[in-house]
Amino acid sequence: MYHYYNKDVECMPPEQLRQLQSERLKSVAERNYANVPFYKKKFDELGLSPADITGIDDVKKLPFTNKTDLRDNYPYGLFAVPMSDVVRIHASSGTTGKQTVVGYTRRDLDIWGEVMARTLGAGGVTKNDIGHISYGYGLFTGGLGGNIGSETIGCATIPASVGNTKRQITIMQDFKPTFILCTPSYALTLAEYIEDNGIAPESLSLKYGFFGAEPWTDAMKREIEAKLRLKAFDIYGLSEIIGPGVAYECEAHEGLHVAEDHFFIEIIDPDTGVEVEDGQYGEVVFTCLTKEALPLLRYRTHDISKKISAPCPCGRTSTRITKFAGRTDDMLIIRGVNVFPSQVEAVLLELGGLAPYYQLVVEREGSLDKLTVLVELTPKTVSGSGIKDLQRLQRTIAESIKSMLGLAVKVELVDPKAIERFEGKAVRVVDKRDKAFRAR
Repeated sequence: MYHYYNKDVECMPPEQLRQLQSERLKSVAERNYANVPFYKKKFDELGLSPADITGIDDVKKLPFTNKTDLRDNYPYGLFAVPMSDVVRIHASSGTTGKQTVVGYTRRDLDIWGEVMARTLGAGGVTKNDIGHISYGYGLFTGGLGGNIGSETIGCATIPASVGNTKRQITIMQDFKPTFILCTPSYALTLAEYIEDNGIAPESLSLKYGFFGAEPWTDAMKREIEAKLRLKAFDIYGLSEIIGPGVAYECEAHEGLHVAEDHFFIEIIDPDTGVEVEDGQYGEVVFTCLTKEALPLLRYRTHDISKKISAPCPCGRTSTRITKFAGRTDDMLIIRGVNVFPSQVEAVLLELGGLAPYYQLVVEREGSLDKLTVLVELTPKTVSGSGIKDLQRLQRTIAESIKSMLGLAVKVELVDPKAIERFEGKAVRVVDKRDKAFRAR
């Protein structure tokens, strides 16, 4: 049996959904043209009038929006309502430039609560559950996004935030939350802590986990489920659109359902901007259909995914997309080969005997790029292996990565816990090709 928070909407007949999307797209085009000088200028440059938007198929006539547009109009230049109507402000970390600032009206927060309630409800959460939110609270949308979804359902909600893993485990043992939200890498940190301290996973009472904010593989999902004794669900969101809750995995585990009555999705060729065929990978683009404070049009996310055309066994009718393959701006190009960290992760977790922690270090020697993969060993592997065993494992990893990528890499095996743990998003890539190298 599948679970829902708002089954009538989540299973809406496709023709009814398209009609609703058409009405909402016309409205948001009119509001942006009237209230956001940036969009009025874009429309005028294209010779486009809001009257030209007559249905959802006309979304392709609209201009794209990029993250640089938010930064160029920092902080409030893309808001479509006066500040007196804004009740919440969030912002990105700003690690690569100015922060991208996002505003919410009271209705926007209601929408956020609704889509996050659908996310949790799709995993089986009801008002009888207790939620433990281990995303960061503050300008980052993860913590308060999880919080608003949990409270919308009516759950007792624990705003644990991030950090102090020992205290988090004590809270879980004492307060008995039945579901948790955090990054997948932090879920593994929690699992590592209970394993190192001889704590039984069953003592945590967790039944469901909702993980996102960074790419993660199916192999990592299986590892989290096994170590924390819960059902793991993928969630997706980005602050510019609303935060977590834009798309979510149901109990069929066959892709992520987009909350398409609020966020219309396209998948485009990142080079040409033309929509790709269903089943082909491309860059995900969202148009906000109902947001009031920041209703972005055709926002280019840089995330890579593809649509799934087959119906979902759960009965939901919205567009589904696959787990994200990576980001166009996280993709490494090493000697002409496209490399996503998630590809390396998949290889490592399939091999076994390795900890789920790794880093890709990129350097330039002369005119050539060199990729080194740091792979952390488990204590069991270290204690039970001789030098020849470790050398054999090192060769196997290098050969497996070369088979996956078509690229020879250097593999370095490192001791348990040698790779730094992060309470938020894990740092997977250290790019030293620039003088001021960056970690991401």
